[in-house]
This record gives sequence, structure tokens and C-alpha cells, in this order.
Amino acid sequence: MQIQYLGHSAFKLIGKDATVLIDPFLNGNPKFTGDYEETIKGVTHVCLTHMHNDHFGDTPDILKKTGAKLFAMVEIADYVEGKQGGNIVASNYGGTVDLEGIKATLVPAWHTSGLTNEDGSTVFGGQPAGLIIEIDGQTVYHMGDTAIFGDMALIAELYDPDIGIVPIGGHFTMDARTAALACDRYFGFERVIPCHYATFGVLAPNADEFVKAVQNVKVEAMEPMSVLQI
Repeated sequence: MQIQYLGHSAFKLIGKDATVLIDPFLNGNPKFTGDYEETIKGVTHVCLTHMHNDHFGDTPDILKKTGAKLFAMVEIADYVEGKQGGNIVASNYGGTVDLEGIKATLVPAWHTSGLTNEDGSTVFGGQPAGLIIEIDGQTVYHMGDTAIFGDMALIAELYDPDIGIVPIGGHFTMDARTAALACDRYFGFERVIPCHYATFGVLAPNADEFVKAVQNVKVEAMEPMSVLQI
């Protein structure tokens, strides 16, 4: 499997039988410098943690152009299905769903979820989530946007994720110190990838503090657009 970091919290998982975009905020993402059409080509699944604009991103356009399957919280899935239809799988916390090529589960996150329209109105996106994705024999836990919480211990016990994708930028999510504590206290990750930093001025400008603070796991501080071979 390959993991490509597309900037902010957007990732591409490239497996033998599936190509997955997570939180595909590409257009408007200052850290995404790739070719948009090339990046979305061949995508089979789009998986969302929540509906904030910087995570929902280009989801509708990607679904139209690729025919990819959407996996998301039921309120997000219902919104997209009502707007444009498509191959939509609605879910909620706890149930693992076989999506052909991957298995996916929504787990709790401490945050909020809603799409802000240009007129300032908001579309309610249900509850925010983290994503557990099983692909090519690996289990990836994308935490979404979240604060630290004690039930991370249960997530670790239930799913035993190999790779953690962890928000570290502060202000809207865990900061570097807290994210490092979450990784060290609750999980036995083989690798962790920090995200949700350096995109906007209120977020941490780099991952240096997180790299220094983590004690028990290898940190892969990926540059946007780089690819990690697992």
C-alpha cells in the first residue's frame, strides 16, 4: 500500500484493489500542489470524517467524475445523495462495513460537523468521526479533527490500528503535545503521520514539536504531495 499526503488532512491510500481519498480538500488547499484531475483519476472510494469545508472539500465533484463510492456519516451521505445521487454508503459509529476492496468503520471524535455555505448558512453534518480503514492487511486510523479523549483506549483495543493519522495543529484540534500524549498513552501504532497543521495561520507552522514529544512510535512527518510506501 502507498499513502500520499495531499496537504492539510487529505490523504490518498493506494492499495491493490482500491484507491481511497480521505477528506479530499484539494481545490482551495494551499498545500495541495498536484494536478487535481490526475490525483482523482481511478479513485474507488471517498471516505469522510466530517463535513467542515476543509474536509468535505471536493467530494461532490470527485464523485461525479469518478463514480467512486462515498462512505460517510448518515447526515452527510443523505445530503450528497439528495443533491446528486451516486454510490452512497451511509453509516454511523461502530459498525464495520465491507466496501469491496476496503473495510471501513466510523468511530467517535470530539469536534463538530457542518458545511458552511457562501451565504453563511450551515448544513448540519451529523456527528464528527474518526475513520478506521482496513486495506491490504493494514489498519489505518485517521482521527479526523478531534481533541484527546479517554475512549481512544477502546478504539485501540477494538481495532489495533497499525498506522495513525493524527491532527496536531492546535486551535481546532489537539496540539502537538496533546497529540503525542494520545499516541503514546492509548495506541501501539507502528507509525504515525501528523496532519492538520501549517495550512492556515492559526495552526502550528510545522510538526517539530510533535516529532520531539512522541516517545513510543516512529513519526512520518510527510511533506505535502509525498508518498509513503508501507
